[in-house]
Amino acid sequence: MSTVHVFDHPLIQHKLSIMRDEKTGPKEFRELLTEISTLMAFEVTRDLPLKEVVVKTPICETRTNMIAGKKLAIVPILRAGLGMVDGIRSLVPTAKVGHIGLYRDPKTLEPVEYYCKLPADAEEREILLVDPMLATGGSSSAAIGFIKKRGCTNIKLVSLIAAPEGIARVQEDHPDVDIFVAHVDEKLNEHGYIVPGLGDAGDRLFGTK
Repeated sequence: MSTVHVFDHPLIQHKLSIMRDEKTGPKEFRELLTEISTLMAFEVTRDLPLKEVVVKTPICETRTNMIAGKKLAIVPILRAGLGMVDGIRSLVPTAKVGHIGLYRDPKTLEPVEYYCKLPADAEEREILLVDPMLATGGSSSAAIGFIKKRGCTNIKLVSLIAAPEGIARVQEDHPDVDIFVAHVDEKLNEHGYIVPGLGDAGDRLFGTK
């Protein structure tokens, strides 16, 4: 079974509380999402391997550590996932960015891929799949499946808020994918929204509602 990492850092929790407030507008919402994504990325990348190198300081040569060539790719689920990309890239500017778009078939209710563009060497990279809300888990699980079909095996799911139902779905479908979230909320309501949640992240991010 995969591991669920919940970040309880005071700065993350403080900023998340402001994001939840219905009075928070799109500009501040976007900025806060970027800031939280940066803070989360610090922990998500904690297990990157290091190698010893020799550098010359103004004083002398010394042995020190640098990241050992581990390559990352950030893949947002359109459209709300776009709001998490810049925050992560501020820490890992060399990470490549893919995109994946899904919609729900009105008849089967199953997620359908309408767009997927990954780096050419995606199968060699650690994939950070990002989406602010992990609600039912259907879209995230489907996105992981589509990415795996393209040869990727090292995938992490990074979300802002998760419902227990979404976590359970992803863990059942993809027990090899660790999940990173800022908070696990109470439940889903009858419309599939996270309670207490923060509403529709995409609408609040882009001011479309």
